[in-house]
Amino acid sequence: MITRNSHSVQGVDRAWQRELAEAYRSPVELLTDLQLDPAEFGQGLEARRLFPMLVPKAFAAAMRPGDAQDPLLRQVLPVGDEFLVADGFGPDPIGEQDGPMPGLLHKYQSRVLLMLRTGCAVNCRYCFRRHFPYADHKVGATELAQAHEYIASDTRINELLLSGGDPLMARDDHLAELVARFSDLPHLKRLRIHTRLPVVLPSRITDQLVNLLADAPWQVVMVLHINHPNELQPELVAGLARLKAAGVTLLNQAVLLKGVNDHADTLVALAEGLFDAGVLPYYLHLLDRVAGAAHFEVDEDRARALMAEQLQRLPGFLVPRLVREIAGEASKTPIDLKLV
Repeated sequence: MITRNSHSVQGVDRAWQRELAEAYRSPVELLTDLQLDPAEFGQGLEARRLFPMLVPKAFAAAMRPGDAQDPLLRQVLPVGDEFLVADGFGPDPIGEQDGPMPGLLHKYQSRVLLMLRTGCAVNCRYCFRRHFPYADHKVGATELAQAHEYIASDTRINELLLSGGDPLMARDDHLAELVARFSDLPHLKRLRIHTRLPVVLPSRITDQLVNLLADAPWQVVMVLHINHPNELQPELVAGLARLKAAGVTLLNQAVLLKGVNDHADTLVALAEGLFDAGVLPYYLHLLDRVAGAAHFEVDEDRARALMAEQLQRLPGFLVPRLVREIAGEASKTPIDLKLV
């Protein structure tokens, strides 16, 4: 039986690590605890051989027992469709496997992305980095020193993005070391953290993390990855309130996913729920066409129609920008809505 996370977001700093160690790695165990019969899913569960399953119990607790179409479950459960080969879908959909040095990407002039940690707390089945060669991009002390030297040499860079995997897989003391290391660069103005970890493991929002970000020498932006309003559980909302009170700007980017959030009612509820939690909708991404995820794709015409309905039902500041990431382009590509 799945039970909700008993740890307070104000609890021990290592609570999230214990919870991660206890995460579901077996589809059969997850389905059984959700009161679903694994036999009904057939050989599809073997897709975990393509990409391992990893689901924290705190995230599974927000799933509806007995509902095989639960939108949170659909995001993380291996299914047979992942074995299908689809035209236009490949291992590196946005062309990011080459950078100036291991673990560092510099696609945009004024900002660089550092893959601080290769691991994540959840393996979303549509992840655009599910085939990424993380072994070639591990970031240790040597790579951090090289990244510091690289950023120091280019004064056009004013923003450091932390990504992964998930950068919040790093312990708080390691994050503090990173902040200290880069704090001597006068041209850095912002630290941006792209993370899904607090969404699936709210105990990751520790006192130490909140204090670290509050004291950082730059403006701090946290870009969360929340796809469905059911992910806005009370433990997460409480943690986000603490981050916001510490001066962290909270944004959200979602991925438009078939069978998960491809309905206007869902997207409107997500936008309203985000704003109630102090988070501003930022991007709605069309699916990055990674091999194994074609069954999640929503076509552009449908996406435009969903955006048109959001524009009718929401104030403009709650409508995210619909974008696609295209390999080789100098920025994300907005999707033209005039064709609706």
